[in-house]
Amino acid sequence: MLTAGRPAPEFSLVNQNDEKQDLAALRGHPVLVYFYPRADTPGCTQQACGLRDIGGQVGDTVILGISPDKPAALAKFRDKYGLNFDLLSDVDHSVAEAYGVWAEKKNYGKTYMGIVRSAFLIDADGSIRNAWYKISPKDTPTKLLEALAE
Repeated sequence: MLTAGRPAPEFSLVNQNDEKQDLAALRGHPVLVYFYPRADTPGCTQQACGLRDIGGQVGDTVILGISPDKPAALAKFRDKYGLNFDLLSDVDHSVAEAYGVWAEKKNYGKTYMGIVRSAFLIDADGSIRNAWYKISPKDTPTKLLEALAE
């Protein structure tokens, strides 16, 4: 598990428009990287819309959502809910693994590998300020605002 003060794992993924997004290119700005299981599902929609709704309160903080979805699904999700931040495609879940959020899950007696909903606030210098593993969709915006106010 990643902890505060450690360097955030670097990544380069494509967004909903098939454009490359590098974490390193965002140095100088705080970045919220949040991992969610699947676009346009109830919990993921609640989380994304909550972050959209606080966009005006986070200053120059960049918000990035990451899931295993393909860019086309991300574009549809972003457009449907008017999201004001990029969604990144981690189809091979390599970035999720680097952040320690790709894990065995159980649902209705079935065991499978998937995303553990988590969020990371990364400082402008690239170090982790906060790591929230197993965060609830409704708590993500609240935790971000609390951390930025510290």
